[in-house]
Amino acid sequence: MSPPARHRVRHALVGAGARAEMFVRALALDHSDTAELVALADVNQARMDAHNRWLAELGHPPVPTYRAADFTAMLAKERVDVVLVTSVDVTHDEYVTAALRAGCDVVTEKPMTVDAPRCRRILDAVAETGRRVTVAFNYRYNPLHEQVRRLLADGAVGEIGSVHFEWLLDVRHGADYFRRWHRDKAASGGLLVHKASHHFDLVNWWLDARPVEVHAAGRLFFYGETGRRHGYARDYDRAHGSPAAADDPFALRLAEHPRLRELYLDAEAEDGYQRDRNVFAPGVTIEDDLAVLARYSTGATMTYHLTAYAPWEGYRVMVNGSRGRLELDVTESDHVSPAGAGALKGAALHGDEAAVEHGAARLTLRPFWAPPVDVPVDGWTRQGHGGADARMTRVLLGGEPDPLGRAATAYDGALALLTGLAANRSLDTGAPVRVADLLTLP
Repeated sequence: MSPPARHRVRHALVGAGARAEMFVRALALDHSDTAELVALADVNQARMDAHNRWLAELGHPPVPTYRAADFTAMLAKERVDVVLVTSVDVTHDEYVTAALRAGCDVVTEKPMTVDAPRCRRILDAVAETGRRVTVAFNYRYNPLHEQVRRLLADGAVGEIGSVHFEWLLDVRHGADYFRRWHRDKAASGGLLVHKASHHFDLVNWWLDARPVEVHAAGRLFFYGETGRRHGYARDYDRAHGSPAAADDPFALRLAEHPRLRELYLDAEAEDGYQRDRNVFAPGVTIEDDLAVLARYSTGATMTYHLTAYAPWEGYRVMVNGSRGRLELDVTESDHVSPAGAGALKGAALHGDEAAVEHGAARLTLRPFWAPPVDVPVDGWTRQGHGGADARMTRVLLGGEPDPLGRAATAYDGALALLTGLAANRSLDTGAPVRVADLLTLP
């Protein structure tokens, strides 16, 4: 007698932009024995149609598509178990809370949301329904970051006194936040929420602590209209069809990227969204150079700096403790090649450019009274966020065991968000901000 067929978890996805691709592909190919994609929802039909065409290329049948306004009806009709939220950040809470109240669990892209009231609504819905929200903090799954977690938890540096964390976005990757909806702080929360929530979550996870007080300083130094002061500004609004953008290294050439062309250029007629804005055009309301000082519940402090206009991409983390120091130094790309300047991050990791832009990683333990030790880490790669994307989908979609507790909860998502929100408040006031003054957590 054959064993009963295993139930495959039924997933629906809302937000069919580029951020959805990792999940769609993982469901169609890598985890089709444990999970299935049963529906797509978006405000734009052309984007959903593009994903269905790509599913067909993978040998997967097309899935039903729904307008975002019909999201709740979709959940019932398609008998959805888990909702994947990859929409614009400011809309996350709407879909997360509706899914929870419809009896679904949720996996949402980071940040969980963009402000304290929306965060409160999500946490209240979790408490009310008993359903689960998982935030896709894929950096937790990077083999380097897993090793840092193990070392710190094992007491390799003793009691932790301080962390210094510097993150550099190069002029290809960093510029991209200033071409699209992320340039509007109301939609994304700015880089301290949208991007740095990854980094703040890592520190919370590594320290097993929560932020208590945050002080920040920052400004729009390089992009936006300040680009004219530095000699980079060109007089065009969006790159496509603009002669002034033809030789601009900061211009994204949508027509040269087949998938981006389908998702955005070919879809513009429906909603007017332009993916290739001039990074030096007016209207940017986010910062590109940011410094943060945070104090944690353990008494440890963190100094953090995010630069969104660097010549190379990577990060440095230094953890100082009562028994030594742990240093992580990662170069994702050592420069931006001229051929890759008008592309997106990742494009330079393929084909001829792969040999041009180099990357490396080093994890070093420096104990007291002994020489430094290079800690070996297997599995790190320059692709897929250091190999983290595939490892994350194995846990979230494939049911792989998670002894390190990498799957971030709604509470974890709130802690990372609140660090960024407190930093944003401090930017406005010039004073330190107590996290508890923004939102009370248990």
